Amino acid sequence: MKSICVYCGANFNGDPVLRAAVENLAQAFVDHDIRLIYGGGSVGVMGIISEEVLNRKGLVTGVIPQFLLDKEVGNLEVTELIVTENMHQRKQKMADLSDGFIILPGGFGTLEEFFEVLTWLQLGLHNKAIGVLNVGGFYDHLFAQLDVMVAHKLLKPNNRKLVIDATEPVELIEKMMAFKAAPDSVWFEDRNLS
Repeated sequence: MKSICVYCGANFNGDPVLRAAVENLAQAFVDHDIRLIYGGGSVGVMGIISEEVLNRKGLVTGVIPQFLLDKEVGNLEVTELIVTENMHQRKQKMADLSDGFIILPGGFGTLEEFFEVLTWLQLGLHNKAIGVLNVGGFYDHLFAQLDVMVAHKLLKPNNRKLVIDATEPVELIEKMMAFKAAPDSVWFEDRNLS
């Protein structure tokens, strides 16, 4: 893996545990020679992860839509800044540039990006690993909801297994490097969509 897209919040709640996890993730990126691909912001967790990778002499590519850059929230210090016309182009560019995805604690936008790339994986549109860094149990309830979806037979168990998780950055990256995509395509066959 040469590049990983990190989805995270434009807010930071001041949690020292989250801050330490982000710093450890930045170090893991540099240690593994992984380029950070992220949303191009200079605020919140986005700003912290980009700053920490850059401080360690790592490579950072930010992808930001023009309207957010106009609001002066873009990080102009990154290795490379790509400006898009809109959010859809931003997400597609970030996905195209990345060999995998890591989800950090965040809000609506973070979850939306997570579920979009997860759905793309389920549909076979890519075969890239998706890892959730579960800092301090932040995503425990989300994982419980995914298990409820399986129990109600609205999510295939094999597709539930597409979500990789760990509490430590190095462990997460190692799991992602060993990942082999195996989405359950039975629902395509059932509906004659293959």
